[in-house]
Amino acid sequence: MTSRDMTTPQSLLFTDAFLSPLVIEEAVARALDEDFGRAGDITSIATIDEDAIARAVMVARQDGVIAGLPLAVAALRRLAPDIAIEAHQRDGAGVTAGTRLLTIIGDARAVLGAERTALNFAGRLSGIATLTASYVRETAGTNLRICCTRKTTPGLRALEKYAVRCGGGFNHRFGLDDAILIKDNHIAVAGGVRAALERARRVAGHLVKIEIEVDTLEQLREVIATGIADAVLLDNMDIETLRKAVHINGGLLKLEASGGVTRDTIAAIAATGVDYASAGALTHSAPNFDVALDIDVG
Repeated sequence: MTSRDMTTPQSLLFTDAFLSPLVIEEAVARALDEDFGRAGDITSIATIDEDAIARAVMVARQDGVIAGLPLAVAALRRLAPDIAIEAHQRDGAGVTAGTRLLTIIGDARAVLGAERTALNFAGRLSGIATLTASYVRETAGTNLRICCTRKTTPGLRALEKYAVRCGGGFNHRFGLDDAILIKDNHIAVAGGVRAALERARRVAGHLVKIEIEVDTLEQLREVIATGIADAVLLDNMDIETLRKAVHINGGLLKLEASGGVTRDTIAAIAATGVDYASAGALTHSAPNFDVALDIDVG
């Protein structure tokens, strides 16, 4: 097999979720610049011949769901555009420990220089995808969608939200500009539920959804009475209160459970009949996924 034969197009690394090539390029450039600093990889420069070729394999060291391979590939190709990379898996795939993810043949200095950046992306994003998938499994047989939040690593939100989708989850808003979410502090400053909703409706475009947070069933009834909101965030309600909220709502508005959403509680939350549950833990508390790059010296 020639190097050209084993090169996998980046587009084949994606599952149903997709990440903009511009986001990938920016993230990879920033990460490599951080690692290479002013003088570059002085260890590889000092110890590896300029024309040396390396063969390496990226391997999963644990069971889970893979995400971040397009970024790993982009990091390698940014340092060596003609490097040969064969993908054995693609993002969103479930793998077991020992599964080969990528086979890489090319400039040894590039392989070693990009190694940590490639592994950092794959480890971080696969960790998020794996944790998300564990939540999703708990909701099997229900209509609940598990969503991430804006509790993401600064500068990495698009990547981390992509990883949630790779794990079978869904994205909440990406930022402050793509939906109106009226929280308790907005309500307090605006002068109440109705006042906040009426002001929001006057401003919102016809494609902009309005969601409002409530802490009590009385507030939920008030929201429903206005006929303005599209969705209601049920904040830190226990299971019995969530069931009552679903009954009161009667299918009028989309209901989202938030606060106290964990792997231990998600099944019970799903059983109440709410439409969504959002968990900041998917992104802010996901363990790193163990993935390694092994040089083939045979």
